[in-house]
Amino acid sequence: MKILQKTLLALATGTLLSVSAQAAINYTGQTYAGVKVGQYSPDDAKDDALSYGVYGGYKFTPNFGVEAEYLTTSDADAFDDSSEKSEYSADTYGVYATYDYTFPNTALYAKGRLGVAKNKIDVDYTDKFDSSENESFGYSDTGVAGGLGLGYNITPMASVEAMYNFYPTIDFDGGDDVDSNGITLGAHYKF
Repeated sequence: MKILQKTLLALATGTLLSVSAQAAINYTGQTYAGVKVGQYSPDDAKDDALSYGVYGGYKFTPNFGVEAEYLTTSDADAFDDSSEKSEYSADTYGVYATYDYTFPNTALYAKGRLGVAKNKIDVDYTDKFDSSENESFGYSDTGVAGGLGLGYNITPMASVEAMYNFYPTIDFDGGDDVDSNGITLGAHYKF
């Protein structure tokens, strides 16, 4: 064989092995962990709360995986008038099945997830004229939760994602159901 043929054969073999290794890193049998920040929005609340938390998962195939998440929020006003005020904070814990679709010839992907989560809201009520009426209480519920979003692979080992999330409905004592949703921006590292 001539030197040029040997060089081309070596280059082609190296390229094929490199592509195979990158495909294995990018998709199957891969764990990831990250952080996210966003907005938590319960129905009929005066203000949305700042949410932040951690998430991680495992991809079984290029498209399917599992993911776990924990989010908590800052305190935010549920209502505030001249005589009384109410603040809330929330915690969510969830386990989801995920589906990713990578757009051809790009680093962009769409992600959907569906699973089970616990949604817990703590409320602090303050009477501005009679402090003996002040109280704190919490409600939680477990149910179906999920989300849809878009992600971008910055490198083969790091990605960012923007997602719309919906959480389980909470049944308050008065018979009122509170639905909550949120948007998050996350960044994760693949191992």
